[in-house]
Amino acid sequence: MKQYNVGIIGATGMVGQRFATLLENHPWFNVKVLAASPRSKGKTYKQAAGARWALDIPMPKSMEDLVLLDASADIQTIASQVDFVFCAVDMKKDEIKALEEAYAKAECPVISNNSAHRFTPDVPMIIPELNYNHIKIIDAQRKRLGTKRGFIAVKSNCSLQSYVPALYPLDQAGYTIKDVLVCTYQAISGAGKTFESWPEMVDNIIPYIGGEEEKSEKEPLKIWGEIRDDQIVPADHPNFTAQCIRVPVTNGHLGAVFVRFENKPTKEQAIKIWREFSSRPQELQLPSAPKHFLYYYDEDDMPQIKLNRMNENGMAVSIGRLREDTQFDYKFVCLSHNTLRGAAGGAVLMAELLCAEGYID
Repeated sequence: MKQYNVGIIGATGMVGQRFATLLENHPWFNVKVLAASPRSKGKTYKQAAGARWALDIPMPKSMEDLVLLDASADIQTIASQVDFVFCAVDMKKDEIKALEEAYAKAECPVISNNSAHRFTPDVPMIIPELNYNHIKIIDAQRKRLGTKRGFIAVKSNCSLQSYVPALYPLDQAGYTIKDVLVCTYQAISGAGKTFESWPEMVDNIIPYIGGEEEKSEKEPLKIWGEIRDDQIVPADHPNFTAQCIRVPVTNGHLGAVFVRFENKPTKEQAIKIWREFSSRPQELQLPSAPKHFLYYYDEDDMPQIKLNRMNENGMAVSIGRLREDTQFDYKFVCLSHNTLRGAAGGAVLMAELLCAEGYID
């Protein structure tokens, strides 16, 4: 593969920091530009983010002295220096939509971690192993925007990355899913926090995460959807209901899933599908793709957040405790690393897919 110069927009936040660490030694992507809010412009990355560094691994030495640009004011300057940007800004939704479209119209593709464009009909929302074929909608989006290179592609909400990858392959294998009830137990890093910055979470659980339940119920239907004319039309099944809870864990989202099928697989059939599942990222041998995407554990007390969130460098999904239920057909638990598979890592993998498939040249 050729080498790509990339930018990180929103580099000082927790997801921006994850992008920096994942891209430090990436075989395809070279970080050329960092950008953040106007108050960070002109500062080095170390000056702007050093005191707020939230990860347990250090800031990349190669980026410490990069001077930050203004994400909003320096769009043309940034676009002229990079092949595409990763976007993880902390702004109002309307401002994010306008900002990402401005980059796209400057002929700079945007790989977004933000939620603003997730329901723009011609913007693909990709989990690379599942609905990779949705990248084809980019041609229609470019036509709407009047661009040759520029486009926006987004990743789904981090909470989906635990349970949707377990459900989607079963449905696609012909075991049509009717109803899903999911309770997610979500780490504090999903709010961009650490225990130092959020001491109220120590020895505490908060049974509410603003907007999270709506996303958990609505976004899967776009992933299940299909391209029709110049838009992605959301599916009308499965029916999702969700409850999302913040728990005192640093990283890792756990989902407790209850599922009802039209034609129920056996337990052995479901586990076989999970253990053998492989998809386009594995076929293309993308640098960030896990060799095994879905891990199933037979032990009653697995998976566990502390033990399994870093499976395949945090890019795998772990599943366990599949058993029959008294009201639904089955129940099980599943786990993903929310800032790796669920956020920055998932976006990097999506960018690799787009490059390998020729959408970023």
